Amino acid sequence: MILQLGKEIDHIRAMIIEMATLVEEAVRNANEAFLKLNIELAHSVIYKDSEINSMELKIDKEVFECLALKAPVASDLRFLFAIQKINKDLERIGDHAVNIAQSAINCNNLQQPMVGPDIEFMVSCTINMLSDSINSIVKLDTQLALKVLEQDDQVDNLNKSITREVIKMVKKNAASVEGALELLRVSKNLERIADLSTNISEDVIFHANAKDIKHAK
Repeated sequence: MILQLGKEIDHIRAMIIEMATLVEEAVRNANEAFLKLNIELAHSVIYKDSEINSMELKIDKEVFECLALKAPVASDLRFLFAIQKINKDLERIGDHAVNIAQSAINCNNLQQPMVGPDIEFMVSCTINMLSDSINSIVKLDTQLALKVLEQDDQVDNLNKSITREVIKMVKKNAASVEGALELLRVSKNLERIADLSTNISEDVIFHANAKDIKHAK
């Protein structure tokens, strides 16, 4: 039974890594679609979201059956609890990627929003956080997970900076309001992706160290 549980744990780990890869690709493509107004790429992100949703349901089912039928203990139990939460967070990150892709589509018939260095830097920081959080799952690397936690404030500050930019933009030119609101929407979705990447990293640390660091300073 222990051998069988080990195989099922390995299978679930492989599934979550596959899902994480799909989610990271969606986030990268959605942001490229927005920054470059690539509408075809934006539509592909939205189309592929059903694959992420399907993976979430499959993983949820596998974890539930493992918890119910195999009576895991110790690190295996922590792993399954962590995967349950990581699975939901990855699916939500996929939803935020769809939102960003939709903003790219909404901007198609507008004057291109003032992308500027802040939003480009925020995209880069957020993608790096997501990538590091995923790699921390793959390698069970708590140092990499901690690195993600340290970057969250930076993304929050960028979101505040972009909000100020948007207000100035609209005050200068009322005709820019639609594009400005889409820029604000993308910034908020990036902030949420960073928050969820932080959640994932916290769950990796919980699995590895049996230590819950949520809400810790």
